Amino acid sequence: MDKKLKAVVLAAGKGTRLQTEGAEMPKVMREALGKPLLSYVLDGLGFIEKEDIIIVVGYKKEKVTAAFEGYTFAVQREQLGTGHAAMSAKKALSGYDGAVLVCCGDMPLIRRDTYEALVRTHFEEGNACTMLTGTTAEKLPYGRVLRDADGGFDRIVEERDCTPAQAEIDELNSGVYVFDAKKLLPALSELKNNNSQGEYYLTDVPYVMQVHGEKIGICKRDLGYEIIGVNTQSQLDQVERLLREEKEEN
Repeated sequence: MDKKLKAVVLAAGKGTRLQTEGAEMPKVMREALGKPLLSYVLDGLGFIEKEDIIIVVGYKKEKVTAAFEGYTFAVQREQLGTGHAAMSAKKALSGYDGAVLVCCGDMPLIRRDTYEALVRTHFEEGNACTMLTGTTAEKLPYGRVLRDADGGFDRIVEERDCTPAQAEIDELNSGVYVFDAKKLLPALSELKNNNSQGEYYLTDVPYVMQVHGEKIGICKRDLGYEIIGVNTQSQLDQVERLLREEKEEN
């Protein structure tokens, strides 16, 4: 990649549903095959220089900062949603005029070539925002991607807000994006938290940008298992099994 590129990894969560006796730690520090989930994400981002990767930390942040030296860290002091987490990287992105890949520290199965395809689409199309979307056989409670009459981005509808017809849409939002950093920060400042969770959602940013006439692109792939995020012990067990199978194949 010969263009300016940074990454923001959202890694501040506690992972309440993963907290078991003796395992109180940030969600991204839970291990699969003896490695923290965050390690796999950072391996996938290996085409970006370490100092250009900003890790947003929060709950028991010292455990993350101690384990991953050489990265840039931003602190989310309260966990008020994914949009709020991205806002926490504002200072680290101040004055930066390149692209920024925003991803989740609890999605260890996304491959490097998937991240690279997303970045490539972003630069080739000259988008202000490019979303990674995909299909999967997994039953996941993710937002559905609605397209306009021309097949372009219309909006994201969270699963709980879907009509029965929208719930049948098989194109899911992965929660991974590439943004023009100078357009991302103003859009983040427009987010509202008037939802049942009282949180600021990163999923609202593409729509906010589009309202301002910005170009929103989509990189759609068959993501299969890659799109799994770890929120429960059963998902952690599933991820570990998949990683083990992949390791045995290689």
